[in-house]
Amino acid sequence: MELRHAERDVYDNCSSTMTCRISVNLITLNEERNIAACIASVRGWAGEVFVFDSLSNDRTVAIAESLGARVYRRRFDDFSRHKNWALDNLPLHNDWILFLDADECVTDELRCELESVLSAPARFDGYYIGMRYRFMGGWLNHGGVCPNWNLRFFKHRCGRYEDRIVHEHVVLNGRTGYLRARLEQHDHKGLERYIDRHNVYSSMEALEAWRLRHHDSAGRIGKRVLARGPERRRFVKEFAYRYLPCRALLRFVWMYLVRAGFLDGRTGFRYCALTACYEYQVSLKLRELESDPSSPMFARAPTVRSDRSALTPDFAASAAER
Repeated sequence: MELRHAERDVYDNCSSTMTCRISVNLITLNEERNIAACIASVRGWAGEVFVFDSLSNDRTVAIAESLGARVYRRRFDDFSRHKNWALDNLPLHNDWILFLDADECVTDELRCELESVLSAPARFDGYYIGMRYRFMGGWLNHGGVCPNWNLRFFKHRCGRYEDRIVHEHVVLNGRTGYLRARLEQHDHKGLERYIDRHNVYSSMEALEAWRLRHHDSAGRIGKRVLARGPERRRFVKEFAYRYLPCRALLRFVWMYLVRAGFLDGRTGFRYCALTACYEYQVSLKLRELESDPSSPMFARAPTVRSDRSALTPDFAASAAER
């Protein structure tokens, strides 16, 4: 896989009325406080907008339909299976897909860069997009939080998500580049929902750490310390799970002191402290999984305990609907 910058002047010919040959896919569950802003950021210029909903019980679906999005619903099982089902089964009419979470928005700069990519001869099959995060009223500019590269924009026939129940990444058959403009994340659901969500994520991450110790990692992205973006993060994460003690403390020191999270003021301290708490939750839950084969956490992903081979992307086959 070759990684290069998408270096071109992207703003010279940017059109506010151009319709791009892009299918946007929003993953949702009870996102009535976020969904309107997300759809508004792609409405009018994206070729089609799908809302792939996990059986929300609030006004998410009604808001999405009122804004012209095409809504499909499926019961959530885990992130990679859920997104791969969307890639295999949604009626995508464009070659390129952009995956968004409901609390993310496409900026004007990113829209212009996407238009430029599609109007020029194809150099890559997918692009990493960086993030900007807003947390408790302030932007996070330090602490190693940004740009947090993720492969969000790619030719949907070339990629599938790796076999991982949370914090999953795309395995792409093709060349990848990097975009300069970024997505912006601003979750309007508040701190309580943030903590609830990360309690669930820490259980799923603990399951993946347990799986790392007891199974192989076939069918996943690579792990390279000198790589850029997800591959480097995966190397560090898996090294830490295997060998490092006091991970929560080390995570805080790394983010707040080494990566200068303190420069973001109170917002930076709050975010780094909560991230360290999340890391501590993962450590404690992993200990429970190792000592208690009947832990209720295994019920979150029954296949983690099986000896089945990891999924490898089969771009011709459809995932089974559940």
